[in-house]
Amino acid sequence: MTNIREILAINLKKSRKKCGLSQAKLAEKANITTSYIAMIEISRKFPTPEMLERLAKALEIETYELFIVSTPANKELEHLRNDIIKEVNTIKETLTKDISAEVAKTIKETLSVEWKRK
Repeated sequence: MTNIREILAINLKKSRKKCGLSQAKLAEKANITTSYIAMIEISRKFPTPEMLERLAKALEIETYELFIVSTPANKELEHLRNDIIKEVNTIKETLTKDISAEVAKTIKETLSVEWKRK
């Protein structure tokens, strides 16, 4: 069984990378040292409740999310969620392009008609 320090270490590093932050950038945002972040990420240190709140705020997550234990089912759901988000974004981009093309065509036709009237 993984202990709470290891769970925090894994989740902190995962959340930090998901946000695209280096240890130094996270440390800056949470107003702590880079070495302290590194020590948490290798399970050598365990932050105070106040520090946990600052880290969560810097990562733009809820504090409890630093302690969620990933199970195979959770990982599968996360992959599914990410796939759905990618698909929705692809559909949105396609629709945006289609709508833009249709609007451009309508504007061109309208201008052509107006030009002929003059």
